[in-house]
Amino acid sequence: MAKILAINSGSSTLKWKLFQMPEEQVIASGMVDRLGLSDSVFTVKYGDSQKFSQTGDIKTPEIAVDLLLKKLIELKIIEDYAEIQGVGHRIVAGGEIFDRSVLVDEKALANIESLAEYAPLHNPAEADGIRAFSKLLPNVPEVAVFDTSFHTTMPPMNYLYSIKREYYDKFGARKYGAHGTSNRYVSGRAAEMLGKDLSDLNLVVMHLGSGVSVTAIKNGKSYDTSMGFTPLAGVTMSTRSGDIDASLVAFLMQKLNITDPEAMVQILNEESGLLALSELSPDMRDLENSRDTQPDSQLAIDIFANRIIKYVAGYIAELGGVDALIFTAGIGEGDKVMRKRIVDGLSVFGAKIDDDRNDVMGQEQRISSDDSKVDVLLIPTNEELMIARDVMTLSNQH
Repeated sequence: MAKILAINSGSSTLKWKLFQMPEEQVIASGMVDRLGLSDSVFTVKYGDSQKFSQTGDIKTPEIAVDLLLKKLIELKIIEDYAEIQGVGHRIVAGGEIFDRSVLVDEKALANIESLAEYAPLHNPAEADGIRAFSKLLPNVPEVAVFDTSFHTTMPPMNYLYSIKREYYDKFGARKYGAHGTSNRYVSGRAAEMLGKDLSDLNLVVMHLGSGVSVTAIKNGKSYDTSMGFTPLAGVTMSTRSGDIDASLVAFLMQKLNITDPEAMVQILNEESGLLALSELSPDMRDLENSRDTQPDSQLAIDIFANRIIKYVAGYIAELGGVDALIFTAGIGEGDKVMRKRIVDGLSVFGAKIDDDRNDVMGQEQRISSDDSKVDVLLIPTNEELMIARDVMTLSNQH
């Protein structure tokens, strides 16, 4: 038996889960919120619904990791640091360097940092997290698990943009996608649920959360995905615009007197999507609750569903047919009304939802009707478990 930490470091957060492996049991979980800011919040959930929380300045990832490890001892979640036999880190951008999870050494860490321009808010923070654990647990193997690695199987037809080839050759300008770890988990679970080999399946995965992506999986491997060079591209999201005409971006910069491209990118990332369309909220729950009284809420919902249906329909055609449609992540797992809207919009492919089966939240099951020509599955994602599994696999080679 081994205890494995799965870490998700962000620019101002550090989320974690501690697993007992190979039982795949979550022993404890928690996060540091407002990392690097004043009044940081540190929380731990453990035991029989027990919870610990404290507020105070946590200025650096190293301080956060030190606090986390000390609290694991103080709360008697572990007795000794030696019980932790591996640490796995979610890394957003692996570029073309990493096509799978890897044990972290100095070369791998340098490469992760070199890819920071592809994920400036994430890769540097994730590298800082790795260094913090390396300092405090120097003999424990660390594993990097990349959001983009699942999508390295896409053919050039799908990952290249229609721009000068030298931009790809010199600068790596291509589609990388995201949510790869989530896609890897739910596609594997889909194969088990359907009783088939993953390599025999064509799937379309709808990862519907604050960030939203649609992915076409052909014979078990990523074939195309809606997110692009960054997670800004694709469908309408909570605060991200999704696909937009590049000429419109230049037009708006002129009209708004914006000279810094990053300022425009920030608007598209943080001030667009459902929030901009509804002028109310980025949270789908708020829009569902207000759609009868706020016309813009209904419009935002309609646009959200419309963009997803367009991508899914295109991917079914691209795959030459599909064995299953999969809903996952916050909205995908929790919003039965949105799931029905989307499946109804795909009825031309013979997809039909069963209202009774669909009347669930976060529960793994088939939600299509018996006469549906396409299986529709609800599969709660578990990226942290995938990270823990990768740590177990690679640390055994350590």
